[in-house]
Amino acid sequence: MDRRAFLLLTLAGAADPGPPPGAPPALSADILAPPPAVASGDERFDAWARDYVDRAIRSGLPKDVVRKAFAGLTPDSRVLALDGRQPEFARPVSDYIRATVTDERIAQGIEKRQALGFLPAVEDRFGVPGPILIAIWAVETAYGAHQGDFDVLRCLATLAAEGRRRDWAEDQIGSVLRILASGEASRAQLRGSWAGAMGQTQFEPSEYLRSAVDFDGDGRRDIWGSPADALASAANLLAIGGWRRGEPWHREVLLGPRFDYGLAEGPKQTPADWRAAGARAAVPPLGEDPAAALEAELILPTGAAGPAFLLFANHFAIRKYNNSLAYALAVGLLADRISGAPPLTTPWPKETPLSLADRTDAQEALAGLGFDPGAADGVIGANTRTALRAWQKARGLTADGYLTADLAARLRAEAILSIHADPPAPGR
Repeated sequence: MDRRAFLLLTLAGAADPGPPPGAPPALSADILAPPPAVASGDERFDAWARDYVDRAIRSGLPKDVVRKAFAGLTPDSRVLALDGRQPEFARPVSDYIRATVTDERIAQGIEKRQALGFLPAVEDRFGVPGPILIAIWAVETAYGAHQGDFDVLRCLATLAAEGRRRDWAEDQIGSVLRILASGEASRAQLRGSWAGAMGQTQFEPSEYLRSAVDFDGDGRRDIWGSPADALASAANLLAIGGWRRGEPWHREVLLGPRFDYGLAEGPKQTPADWRAAGARAAVPPLGEDPAAALEAELILPTGAAGPAFLLFANHFAIRKYNNSLAYALAVGLLADRISGAPPLTTPWPKETPLSLADRTDAQEALAGLGFDPGAADGVIGANTRTALRAWQKARGLTADGYLTADLAARLRAEAILSIHADPPAPGR
């Protein structure tokens, strides 16, 4: 009999007198039990899975749930391909908005709003307007029609084993195991996107545990099959994320000829302060303005040629759902149209997609010229836009922080010239 079997028999024996005084604690049967049948043929995945199972059981997760979930688990190569994909051309904000806020989707949203008898109760309980919830539902899964068919646990395990986002993925796996242990959902139900988002309103497993609610009263938080649970859960997520009852999410504004575009993504001011700076409401509010005392940040999603918005706290609550400016704008604008609001006063311009090389070259050029955009990763985020505005202002250009193909070419040329001369100091 080998030592492992001897230890197991000893631990199970009724006449075991226990360890002598001062001896280290014996290993538990849970830890000594054979590991799950993880043999995918991928050595890195299998090594990670065996290690994770051991850690999960030690942390207190139910051993039978953990072992059953991981038995026979294999990585999904599609997930790694999707996770590593960075599009060669960035999709312009205007294209995303046009593809999202469509006449068909608006009409469907109006019909849903009229048909969902539970919606007023959700609004009353959580303070989030129904059109916002319907817009999220539309953008996430086309009103529940396209929830994704990936095995959520398999996707998350693939991402965890790969390692780039291991901490996040392991946290989500722990949440999946807790959901399975609770009996609220079966493994077959836990299907969604390749990144692990589930249900009609696409919740991460940890967000499901934290925010999902049983609104239809059947004893289950069914974000997959119950629109009432799905939309109420989305409302709860937004409420937890800071949604303010009765406040707007934005105001479209028109900017005067002498407006300082460098104020974009800068100070937060009241609408009156923005009017004094040269920004007036595109559609003045009727009666008392609920936003009169609120502070807002100005954004120019497509530069000086496109629409300008004052963003209030509720816009940033939407970004707790998905931290993307384009996503939050699309949800808000779709909700406005479902509520009966007219189209924007300033139309979206036609944008030229920028290649990955255009974006990374521009970031490297800004850094070389003394304007720090952060990492040259091809993502035109807040740091890059701030650096670009500073460069535009220093060169006497409209400082809207909006990168075009022409500006990318100008930055590239200036950076090349600077190699052969002393680099100009910022502002010169």
